[in-house]
Amino acid sequence: MEKVNTIKHAVLSGGIILLVSFFLSSCFQEPTYSKVPQIKFKGFSRYALQAGSGVGQSRRDSVVITIGFTDGDGDLGNTLPVDSLEIDRYKQAGGWGNYKIITLQLKNGQYQPLSTGENTSLFFPRLSREGKTGPIEGDLELEQLYPYGNSFTIIPTKYRIQIRDRALNVSNEIETDTIHIPYSY
Repeated sequence: MEKVNTIKHAVLSGGIILLVSFFLSSCFQEPTYSKVPQIKFKGFSRYALQAGSGVGQSRRDSVVITIGFTDGDGDLGNTLPVDSLEIDRYKQAGGWGNYKIITLQLKNGQYQPLSTGENTSLFFPRLSREGKTGPIEGDLELEQLYPYGNSFTIIPTKYRIQIRDRALNVSNEIETDTIHIPYSY
């Protein structure tokens, strides 16, 4: 009789485990996102970096811009360093990498684009394993440094941002909140 109870208990326990496993696996559905990346502004992190000794070690502010993203097939980012053929492919399709940021400064009551050559060839790393496809979501962070210099002024600044995937699908364009940044003159 005791052997029968042990078998019943084992079958019942196994059945419960199977039911719970089935229930949990049937509850999880992979999200469906567009194959065109979508982004949203999540916020700024800002911290002061004190002056150090040596060239380029003046007091400066570090601003980290965080955006959230979704992509249906997971083809965001590139293997770094990006080879010259891949850079040329991106440049021929709009003149920018896989991360586009336009700095806007408030001048004469209007936000105007600031021409910065360094922001035309930005690339972020591959966000999924090689050969793996499927929906992904997460955050991207970009750090910008702003030195104070000997003479500077604080200017209200915001950013216009887009990303694109390896198939060159371009995301929606977002505009960040305003942040006050030091600019040397």
